[in-house]
Amino acid sequence: MKNTVIFDLDGTLLNTLDDLTDSVNFALGEMGYPPHTADEVRMMVGHSVIYLIEQALPKGTDKVTFDRCLATFEAHYKTNMRNKTAPYDGVMQMLDKLSTAGYKLAVVSNKPDIFTKQLVRELFGDYIQLAIGRSETIARKPAPDMLELAMKQLGSDHESTVYVGDSEVDVETSINAGVDCVGCLWGFRDRETLETAGAEYIVSSTDELVGLIEKL
Repeated sequence: MKNTVIFDLDGTLLNTLDDLTDSVNFALGEMGYPPHTADEVRMMVGHSVIYLIEQALPKGTDKVTFDRCLATFEAHYKTNMRNKTAPYDGVMQMLDKLSTAGYKLAVVSNKPDIFTKQLVRELFGDYIQLAIGRSETIARKPAPDMLELAMKQLGSDHESTVYVGDSEVDVETSINAGVDCVGCLWGFRDRETLETAGAEYIVSSTDELVGLIEKL
């Protein structure tokens, strides 16, 4: 029986795509490069902001330009990450149900740690007990390190934990950690992507997710 649910953040609990796209395009514009559409940015999100900017810039961009673009993106995103970002429909009700039922809830994200903690604190502070984002001291997903750290800090084990995410990175992370994973279809990837990555469970609504977690 599961007693711990650990979530990805972008594309799982929060729809952050528009703010990420705006900050990416602001940074690109400052460098003199053309913008990307939201659908293009959608497929770049999930690995880290480093990967995001690598994909957004033209291939072969030099390191000095990359570093400037990354710094410009992060500075812009820091003050604009709440402009359009909001929980997906049903997420607050889902968290309330799980919290009321006694589940331990946490977030593990490849978003920089400072941004992860801020968004979780401001939007989910009543429900999420722990938030861990990308930092220089721990390997990012799909390495299992952040998920392992979250379980350790929560006092949970692999058998009692389920990880919920929306991308192939999340599925690979759960496999690497030996934790059951549920893929959600309201985020940044489609069913085929999740199935190809090896997702054992896939849900299309937060109500379906709660029902599945209660059965696991």
